[in-house]
Amino acid sequence: MTDVQALGLLGGAFDPVHIGHLRGAIAVREHLGLERVDFLPAAQSPLKDAATVAAADRLAMLEAAVQDQPGLGVDARELGREGPSYTVDTLIELRREVGQARPLIWIVGTDILPALPKWSRWQQLLELAHLVILARPGADSPPPAVTQWLDQHRIDQNALLALPAGGVMTLDQPVLDIASSDIRALLAAGRDPRFLLPDVVMEYIEHHKLFMCDTV
Repeated sequence: MTDVQALGLLGGAFDPVHIGHLRGAIAVREHLGLERVDFLPAAQSPLKDAATVAAADRLAMLEAAVQDQPGLGVDARELGREGPSYTVDTLIELRREVGQARPLIWIVGTDILPALPKWSRWQQLLELAHLVILARPGADSPPPAVTQWLDQHRIDQNALLALPAGGVMTLDQPVLDIASSDIRALLAAGRDPRFLLPDVVMEYIEHHKLFMCDTV
């Protein structure tokens, strides 16, 4: 096994960040023995509508959520790039920074897989990083081409941590069925989403009066 520490990466809008995001990152970090998992908030997700609140607010909530959590960090590089936030561009940039030996682990939920063919240069992802997949309740099955592609690259944990990229692994971890859209809907309806997201994030939302409108 390589002496170079693998880095976990979890991208998304985080609009807002919630307990499900944090638990997923912690599950991967603990299961694989990673030193760190970084959250990468997207400036604009290519396949989603624009985020509900400003990038500065999404970043501030993320930083507050992880500030006292060992092994969790925030990488805001995508917020500094203009245009859509393509994962492959982020991984190309990261690979240049960390070198060719360090394992990079991009974390996704099974709910992402059906849309994977719509991602920019999606088959290039495994040239740059590993994919670790977390189960999401009720997720649709991916297209056959995606299933075949994933199956062709399955590796075990030892290989995942020893190689810089190219592998796929699924972790059977308990994942909370929480969505940012559901939290936004609760807030817009004047209901309380407490315990679905960290207290510090709830406090930030209340202080800045975020999401509290008819648009979700």
